Amino acid sequence: MTTLISAALMSGVPHAETDGKVPLDRIRIRDGFQVGLYAGEVRNARSLTLSPSGVVYVGTRRAGNVYALVDADGDQKADKVHLLAEGLNMPNGVAYRNGSLFVAEVNRILRYDDIDQHLENPPEPVVVTDNYPSDRHHGWKFIAFGPDGKLYVPVGAPCNICERLDDPRYASITRINPDGSGLEIVAHGVRNSVGFDWHPVTGELWFTDNGRDMIGDEVPPDELGRVRYAGQHFGYPYCHGGFLPDPEFGEKRPCSDFEPPAMNLGPHVAAVGARFYTGEMFPPEFRNQLFVAEHGSWNRSVPIGYRLMVIRIIENSRAVNYEVFADGWLEGGEAWGRPVDVLQMPDGALLLSDDKLGVIYRISYSAGDE
Repeated sequence: MTTLISAALMSGVPHAETDGKVPLDRIRIRDGFQVGLYAGEVRNARSLTLSPSGVVYVGTRRAGNVYALVDADGDQKADKVHLLAEGLNMPNGVAYRNGSLFVAEVNRILRYDDIDQHLENPPEPVVVTDNYPSDRHHGWKFIAFGPDGKLYVPVGAPCNICERLDDPRYASITRINPDGSGLEIVAHGVRNSVGFDWHPVTGELWFTDNGRDMIGDEVPPDELGRVRYAGQHFGYPYCHGGFLPDPEFGEKRPCSDFEPPAMNLGPHVAAVGARFYTGEMFPPEFRNQLFVAEHGSWNRSVPIGYRLMVIRIIENSRAVNYEVFADGWLEGGEAWGRPVDVLQMPDGALLLSDDKLGVIYRISYSAGDE
Protein backbone atom coordinates (compact mmCIF):
# COMPACT_ATOMS: atom_id res chain seq x y z
CA MET A 1 0.00 0.00 0.00
CA THR A 2 1.27 3.46 -0.82
CA THR A 3 2.05 6.17 1.67
CA LEU A 4 -0.12 9.28 1.29
CA ILE A 5 1.79 12.46 2.01
CA SER A 6 0.11 15.72 2.95
CA ALA A 7 1.96 18.05 0.59
CA ALA A 8 3.30 21.46 1.55
CA LEU A 9 1.72 23.53 -1.16
CA MET A 10 2.06 27.22 -0.41
CA SER A 11 4.99 29.59 -0.84
CA GLY A 12 6.68 30.22 2.49
CA VAL A 13 5.56 27.03 4.25
CA PRO A 14 8.18 24.78 5.85
CA HIS A 15 9.51 22.03 3.61
CA ALA A 16 10.55 18.64 4.97
CA GLU A 17 13.80 18.15 3.03
CA THR A 18 15.26 21.56 3.74
CA ASP A 19 13.58 22.25 7.08
CA GLY A 20 13.12 25.76 5.78
CA LYS A 21 11.00 27.59 3.25
CA VAL A 22 10.62 27.47 -0.51
CA PRO A 23 11.71 31.01 -1.48
CA LEU A 24 9.73 31.49 -4.68
CA ASP A 25 10.38 35.23 -4.56
CA ARG A 26 14.08 34.56 -5.24
CA ILE A 27 13.36 32.98 -8.62
CA ARG A 28 13.79 35.47 -11.47
CA ILE A 29 11.59 34.87 -14.51
CA ARG A 30 10.49 36.66 -17.70
CA ASP A 31 7.91 39.44 -17.43
CA GLY A 32 4.34 38.20 -17.42
CA PHE A 33 5.25 34.79 -15.99
CA GLN A 34 4.62 33.56 -12.46
CA VAL A 35 6.20 30.75 -10.45
CA GLY A 36 4.03 28.88 -7.95
CA LEU A 37 4.46 25.67 -6.00
CA TYR A 38 2.61 22.72 -7.52
CA ALA A 39 3.78 20.20 -4.91
CA GLY A 40 6.18 19.87 -2.01
CA GLU A 41 7.46 16.84 -0.12
CA VAL A 42 8.51 15.03 -3.31
CA ARG A 43 11.93 13.93 -2.15
CA ASN A 44 14.61 14.18 -4.88
CA ALA A 45 11.99 14.97 -7.55
CA ARG A 46 13.40 14.42 -11.04
CA SER A 47 11.75 13.09 -14.23
CA LEU A 48 8.08 13.87 -14.86
CA THR A 49 5.30 12.32 -16.93
CA LEU A 50 1.55 12.87 -17.16
CA SER A 51 -1.40 10.53 -17.60
CA PRO A 52 -4.49 11.57 -19.59
CA SER A 53 -6.47 11.82 -16.33
CA GLY A 54 -4.04 14.44 -15.03
CA VAL A 55 -1.93 12.38 -12.62
CA VAL A 56 1.70 13.59 -12.57
CA TYR A 57 4.23 10.81 -12.00
CA VAL A 58 7.68 11.61 -10.63
CA GLY A 59 10.87 9.55 -10.70
CA THR A 60 13.88 10.03 -8.46
CA ARG A 61 17.56 9.17 -8.48
CA ARG A 62 19.02 9.16 -4.97
CA ALA A 63 15.74 8.58 -3.14
CA GLY A 64 14.79 5.35 -4.92
CA ASN A 65 11.14 6.40 -4.86
CA VAL A 66 8.37 6.90 -7.42
CA TYR A 67 5.54 9.32 -6.69
CA ALA A 68 2.10 10.20 -8.07
CA LEU A 69 0.71 13.73 -7.67
CA VAL A 70 -3.04 14.34 -7.81
CA ASP A 71 -4.77 17.71 -8.15
CA ALA A 72 -8.26 16.59 -7.15
CA ASP A 73 -9.92 20.01 -6.92
CA GLY A 74 -8.43 21.54 -10.07
CA ASP A 75 -6.72 24.47 -8.33
CA GLN A 76 -3.37 23.77 -10.09
CA LYS A 77 -1.77 22.48 -6.89
CA ALA A 78 -1.35 18.85 -5.94
CA ASP A 79 -3.67 17.86 -3.10
CA LYS A 80 -2.13 14.42 -2.65
CA VAL A 81 1.36 13.02 -3.06
CA HIS A 82 1.29 9.22 -3.26
CA LEU A 83 4.47 7.24 -2.66
CA LEU A 84 4.02 4.45 -5.20
CA ALA A 85 7.31 2.60 -4.81
CA GLU A 86 10.47 2.84 -2.75
CA GLY A 87 13.83 1.15 -2.54
CA LEU A 88 14.29 0.99 -6.33
CA ASN A 89 17.66 1.28 -8.07
CA MET A 90 17.83 4.91 -9.28
CA PRO A 91 14.28 5.01 -10.75
CA ASN A 92 14.91 8.31 -12.53
CA GLY A 93 12.85 7.73 -15.68
CA VAL A 94 9.06 7.55 -15.88
CA ALA A 95 6.81 7.28 -18.94
CA TYR A 96 3.08 6.67 -19.34
CA ARG A 97 1.39 4.63 -22.08
CA ASN A 98 -2.03 3.00 -22.43
CA GLY A 99 -2.86 2.96 -18.74
CA SER A 100 0.58 1.80 -17.58
CA LEU A 101 3.45 3.59 -15.88
CA PHE A 102 6.91 2.57 -17.11
CA VAL A 103 9.77 3.13 -14.66
CA ALA A 104 13.46 2.93 -15.57
CA GLU A 105 15.90 1.56 -13.04
CA VAL A 106 19.61 1.21 -13.87
CA ASN A 107 19.41 -2.13 -15.68
CA ARG A 108 15.71 -2.77 -16.08
CA ILE A 109 12.38 -1.27 -17.10
CA LEU A 110 9.34 -1.91 -14.89
CA ARG A 111 5.66 -1.52 -15.81
CA TYR A 112 2.82 -0.75 -13.39
CA ASP A 113 -0.49 -1.56 -15.08
CA ASP A 114 -3.78 0.29 -14.63
CA ILE A 115 -1.91 2.60 -12.33
CA ASP A 116 -4.22 5.65 -12.28
CA GLN A 117 -6.94 3.53 -10.68
CA HIS A 118 -4.61 1.98 -8.09
CA LEU A 119 -2.66 4.85 -6.58
CA GLU A 120 -3.64 3.77 -3.07
CA ASN A 121 -2.62 0.17 -3.68
CA PRO A 122 -0.41 -0.14 -6.77
CA PRO A 123 0.08 -3.52 -8.41
CA GLU A 124 3.32 -5.45 -8.39
CA PRO A 125 5.40 -4.29 -11.35
CA VAL A 126 5.94 -6.33 -14.48
CA VAL A 127 9.59 -6.53 -15.57
CA VAL A 128 9.59 -5.37 -19.20
CA THR A 129 13.32 -6.00 -19.58
CA ASP A 130 16.30 -6.45 -17.28
CA ASN A 131 18.95 -6.61 -19.97
CA TYR A 132 20.41 -3.11 -19.76
CA PRO A 133 23.93 -2.66 -18.30
CA SER A 134 24.10 -2.52 -14.50
CA ASP A 135 26.78 0.20 -14.19
CA ARG A 136 25.64 2.91 -11.78
CA HIS A 137 28.02 5.52 -13.23
CA HIS A 138 25.65 7.45 -15.55
CA GLY A 139 23.26 4.55 -15.08
CA TRP A 140 20.16 6.59 -14.24
CA LYS A 141 17.86 6.98 -17.21
CA PHE A 142 15.34 9.40 -18.66
CA ILE A 143 12.75 7.51 -20.74
CA ALA A 144 9.92 8.55 -23.05
CA PHE A 145 7.72 7.09 -25.75
CA GLY A 146 8.36 8.44 -29.23
CA PRO A 147 5.92 9.16 -32.06
CA ASP A 148 6.70 5.65 -33.34
CA GLY A 149 5.25 4.08 -30.18
CA LYS A 150 8.65 2.81 -29.06
CA LEU A 151 10.25 3.46 -25.67
CA TYR A 152 13.49 5.44 -25.90
CA VAL A 153 16.10 4.52 -23.29
CA PRO A 154 19.58 6.11 -23.06
CA VAL A 155 22.62 4.22 -21.79
CA GLY A 156 25.27 6.54 -20.37
CA ALA A 157 29.00 6.00 -20.58
CA PRO A 158 30.06 4.04 -17.45
CA CYS A 159 32.90 6.50 -16.78
CA ASN A 160 33.99 10.08 -17.22
CA ILE A 161 35.82 9.24 -20.44
CA CYS A 162 36.40 5.77 -21.88
CA GLU A 163 36.12 3.78 -25.08
CA ARG A 164 33.86 0.76 -24.54
CA LEU A 165 33.86 -1.17 -27.79
CA ASP A 166 32.72 -4.36 -26.05
CA ASP A 167 29.10 -3.18 -25.84
CA PRO A 168 27.80 -0.67 -28.43
CA ARG A 169 24.93 0.29 -26.12
CA TYR A 170 27.27 2.33 -23.91
CA ALA A 171 27.08 6.08 -24.67
CA SER A 172 23.96 5.75 -26.79
CA ILE A 173 20.23 6.31 -27.00
CA THR A 174 18.35 3.08 -27.63
CA ARG A 175 14.72 2.26 -28.31
CA ILE A 176 12.67 -0.85 -27.61
CA ASN A 177 9.14 -2.05 -28.23
CA PRO A 178 6.75 -1.60 -25.29
CA ASP A 179 7.17 -5.31 -24.44
CA GLY A 180 10.96 -4.93 -24.21
CA SER A 181 11.79 -6.58 -27.51
CA GLY A 182 13.50 -5.23 -30.62
CA LEU A 183 16.29 -3.15 -29.08
CA GLU A 184 18.09 -0.90 -31.55
CA ILE A 185 20.50 2.00 -31.19
CA VAL A 186 19.16 5.33 -32.40
CA ALA A 187 22.20 7.50 -31.61
CA HIS A 188 25.83 6.61 -30.85
CA GLY A 189 28.46 8.75 -29.16
CA VAL A 190 26.10 10.29 -26.59
CA ARG A 191 27.95 10.44 -23.26
CA ASN A 192 25.03 10.99 -20.88
CA SER A 193 21.62 12.19 -22.05
CA VAL A 194 19.07 12.75 -19.27
CA GLY A 195 16.46 14.56 -21.36
CA PHE A 196 15.00 14.54 -24.85
CA ASP A 197 11.86 15.31 -26.84
CA TRP A 198 10.54 15.17 -30.40
CA HIS A 199 10.01 18.27 -32.50
CA PRO A 200 6.25 18.80 -32.80
CA VAL A 201 6.46 19.50 -36.56
CA THR A 202 9.29 17.35 -37.90
CA GLY A 203 9.12 14.51 -35.36
CA GLU A 204 12.92 14.55 -35.04
CA LEU A 205 14.49 13.63 -31.71
CA TRP A 206 16.37 16.43 -29.91
CA PHE A 207 18.43 15.57 -26.81
CA THR A 208 20.70 17.12 -24.21
CA ASP A 209 24.11 15.58 -23.52
CA ASN A 210 26.46 16.23 -20.61
CA GLY A 211 30.09 16.79 -21.61
CA ARG A 212 33.12 15.12 -20.03
CA ASP A 213 34.85 16.41 -16.91
CA MET A 214 38.42 17.25 -15.89
CA ILE A 215 39.80 19.15 -18.88
CA GLY A 216 39.00 22.68 -17.75
CA ASP A 217 36.37 25.14 -16.60
CA GLU A 218 35.42 26.33 -20.06
CA VAL A 219 35.52 23.07 -22.02
CA PRO A 220 33.91 20.98 -23.16
CA PRO A 221 30.42 22.41 -23.69
CA ASP A 222 27.31 20.46 -22.91
CA GLU A 223 25.51 19.71 -26.17
CA LEU A 224 22.10 19.82 -27.78
CA GLY A 225 21.83 17.07 -30.38
CA ARG A 226 19.37 16.51 -33.21
CA VAL A 227 18.86 13.03 -34.64
CA ARG A 228 18.13 13.29 -38.36
CA TYR A 229 18.24 9.54 -38.92
CA ALA A 230 18.86 6.47 -36.76
CA GLY A 231 22.46 5.41 -36.27
CA GLN A 232 24.20 8.79 -36.30
CA HIS A 233 27.32 9.14 -34.14
CA PHE A 234 27.70 12.32 -32.06
CA GLY A 235 31.38 12.07 -31.20
CA TYR A 236 31.95 10.72 -27.69
CA PRO A 237 34.62 9.78 -26.61
CA TYR A 238 36.66 11.10 -29.56
CA CYS A 239 35.33 14.62 -30.09
CA HIS A 240 33.44 17.12 -27.93
CA GLY A 241 31.23 19.96 -29.08
CA GLY A 242 31.97 19.22 -32.72
CA PHE A 243 35.39 20.90 -32.53
CA LEU A 244 37.44 19.64 -29.58
CA PRO A 245 39.45 16.38 -29.95
CA ASP A 246 39.55 14.47 -26.69
CA PRO A 247 43.06 14.54 -25.14
CA GLU A 248 42.94 10.77 -24.58
CA PHE A 249 40.99 9.43 -27.55
CA GLY A 250 40.93 12.25 -30.11
CA GLU A 251 43.79 10.87 -32.19
CA LYS A 252 41.78 7.77 -33.05
CA ARG A 253 39.04 9.56 -35.05
CA PRO A 254 38.72 13.17 -36.27
CA CYS A 255 35.80 15.43 -35.39
CA SER A 256 34.82 15.45 -39.06
CA ASP A 257 33.70 11.80 -38.68
CA PHE A 258 30.77 12.77 -36.48
CA GLU A 259 27.46 14.62 -36.42
CA PRO A 260 28.10 18.04 -34.86
CA PRO A 261 25.80 19.36 -32.13
CA ALA A 262 22.73 21.32 -33.13
CA MET A 263 23.99 23.80 -30.54
CA ASN A 264 26.73 23.93 -27.93
CA LEU A 265 25.48 24.81 -24.45
CA GLY A 266 27.36 26.13 -21.44
CA PRO A 267 30.38 24.17 -20.12
CA HIS A 268 29.41 21.83 -17.27
CA VAL A 269 25.92 23.32 -16.86
CA ALA A 270 24.48 19.76 -16.66
CA ALA A 271 21.71 20.28 -19.20
CA VAL A 272 19.06 17.65 -18.48
CA GLY A 273 15.28 17.96 -18.99
CA ALA A 274 14.27 19.12 -22.49
CA ARG A 275 10.69 19.68 -23.72
CA PHE A 276 9.17 21.45 -26.70
CA TYR A 277 6.39 23.86 -25.82
CA THR A 278 3.14 23.31 -27.75
CA GLY A 279 0.61 24.95 -25.42
CA GLU A 280 -1.61 27.99 -25.82
CA MET A 281 -0.98 29.74 -22.49
CA PHE A 282 2.45 31.22 -23.27
CA PRO A 283 2.90 33.93 -25.93
CA PRO A 284 3.16 32.65 -29.53
CA GLU A 285 6.92 33.29 -29.63
CA PHE A 286 7.42 30.26 -27.37
CA ARG A 287 5.46 27.80 -29.48
CA ASN A 288 7.60 24.89 -30.73
CA GLN A 289 10.59 26.23 -28.81
CA LEU A 290 12.68 24.01 -26.55
CA PHE A 291 12.84 24.49 -22.77
CA VAL A 292 15.95 23.00 -21.14
CA ALA A 293 16.56 22.62 -17.41
CA GLU A 294 20.17 23.03 -16.30
CA HIS A 295 20.89 21.09 -13.13
CA GLY A 296 24.11 23.06 -12.54
CA SER A 297 27.86 22.45 -12.44
CA TRP A 298 29.67 20.50 -9.73
CA ASN A 299 33.15 20.54 -11.33
CA ARG A 300 33.79 24.16 -12.17
CA SER A 301 35.65 26.77 -10.09
CA VAL A 302 32.82 29.27 -10.68
CA PRO A 303 29.46 27.45 -10.68
CA ILE A 304 27.06 27.97 -13.58
CA GLY A 305 23.72 26.54 -14.62
CA TYR A 306 20.96 26.10 -12.02
CA ARG A 307 18.42 27.69 -14.34
CA LEU A 308 15.73 27.12 -16.96
CA MET A 309 16.71 28.02 -20.52
CA VAL A 310 14.77 28.41 -23.75
CA ILE A 311 16.40 27.51 -27.05
CA ARG A 312 15.10 29.25 -30.17
CA ILE A 313 14.62 26.94 -33.13
CA ILE A 314 13.80 28.36 -36.54
CA GLU A 315 12.75 26.64 -39.75
CA ASN A 316 11.95 23.67 -37.48
CA SER A 317 15.57 22.55 -37.67
CA ARG A 318 18.07 25.26 -36.67
CA ALA A 319 18.87 26.14 -33.06
CA VAL A 320 19.89 29.79 -33.17
CA ASN A 321 19.63 31.25 -29.67
CA TYR A 322 20.05 30.06 -26.09
CA GLU A 323 18.49 32.34 -23.47
CA VAL A 324 17.79 32.37 -19.75
CA PHE A 325 14.07 31.96 -19.06
CA ALA A 326 14.24 31.62 -15.27
CA ASP A 327 17.09 31.64 -12.76
CA GLY A 328 17.89 32.66 -9.19
CA TRP A 329 18.54 29.19 -7.73
CA LEU A 330 22.28 30.05 -7.64
CA GLU A 331 23.21 32.89 -5.28
CA GLY A 332 26.71 33.91 -4.25
CA GLY A 333 28.19 30.72 -5.65
CA GLU A 334 25.79 28.54 -3.64
CA ALA A 335 22.75 26.75 -5.06
CA TRP A 336 19.58 26.46 -2.99
CA GLY A 337 17.70 24.62 -5.76
CA ARG A 338 18.51 22.47 -8.81
CA PRO A 339 16.07 22.27 -11.75
CA VAL A 340 15.81 18.86 -13.44
CA ASP A 341 12.83 18.22 -15.73
CA VAL A 342 10.08 20.13 -17.51
CA LEU A 343 6.52 18.96 -18.19
CA GLN A 344 3.76 20.76 -20.08
CA MET A 345 0.34 20.56 -18.45
CA PRO A 346 -3.01 20.49 -20.34
CA ASP A 347 -3.68 24.17 -19.57
CA GLY A 348 -0.33 25.17 -21.08
CA ALA A 349 1.51 25.78 -17.80
CA LEU A 350 4.92 24.16 -17.27
CA LEU A 351 5.94 22.08 -14.30
CA LEU A 352 9.60 22.13 -13.26
CA SER A 353 11.10 19.62 -10.82
CA ASP A 354 13.79 20.47 -8.28
CA ASP A 355 15.66 17.50 -6.81
CA LYS A 356 17.55 19.52 -4.20
CA LEU A 357 14.46 20.98 -2.53
CA GLY A 358 12.17 18.08 -3.43
CA VAL A 359 9.47 20.27 -4.96
CA ILE A 360 7.62 20.81 -8.23
CA TYR A 361 7.17 24.38 -9.44
CA ARG A 362 4.35 25.54 -11.72
CA ILE A 363 5.16 28.25 -14.29
CA SER A 364 2.19 30.12 -15.72
CA TYR A 365 1.62 33.23 -17.83
CA SER A 366 -0.80 36.12 -17.60
CA ALA A 367 -0.63 38.95 -20.14
CA GLY A 368 -1.98 41.38 -17.58
CA ASP A 369 1.14 40.96 -15.45
CA GLU A 370 3.56 42.22 -18.13
